[in-house]
Amino acid sequence: MYQERALIKSMTVGENNYKDLDRRVKDYLEEHRHEFREMNVPTKDGELLYELIIEGNYTKALEIGTSTGYSGIYMAWALSKTGGKLITIEINEQRYKTALKHFEAAGLADFVDARLANAHELVKELDGPFDFVFSDADKGWYEQYFLDLDPKLLLGGCYATHNISGNKGGWNYDYYKFINRFDRYKSHIEKGTSMHISYKTANK
Repeated sequence: MYQERALIKSMTVGENNYKDLDRRVKDYLEEHRHEFREMNVPTKDGELLYELIIEGNYTKALEIGTSTGYSGIYMAWALSKTGGKLITIEINEQRYKTALKHFEAAGLADFVDARLANAHELVKELDGPFDFVFSDADKGWYEQYFLDLDPKLLLGGCYATHNISGNKGGWNYDYYKFINRFDRYKSHIEKGTSMHISYKTANK
């Protein structure tokens, strides 16, 4: 009986902790929404990242291009519920330090491993594996990031890339053509966004 009561109490505390964290993150995003405009994703895209991680129950996430942490907050928030963690890479020291403050203040620091580094080098060095990747750094390196991470992405994993257009002459159309050549990925651009979503359906 004691063990049953202890289990119920533990479950209740866990639920309360989730509710407290949810409230804290939502309040923080609302209070600081105007601070995330420059070099961050739109709110709709942040919400999409959250939903993708929750729906896929992903736990091993990587972000290329932290900026000041807006997208990272949404992903870390989702990972707090799946039991995962986010590795996020930023090359600019000022943006990196600002992101750290945001993660801490939002209550999500425990779910983030933020790295101040050149992603061109670090992405190659990371062992992985990953089941979720969000690529939003230097667009001219998008193809190389994908090639470096494809072997480290688990089957069923999701590879999301920001600022992509499926229209000739649009944002990063060359990358759109490049990644859609890979038959082992099922890809689409999420309606109403510039987010290209690719699910890994086979290893070869």
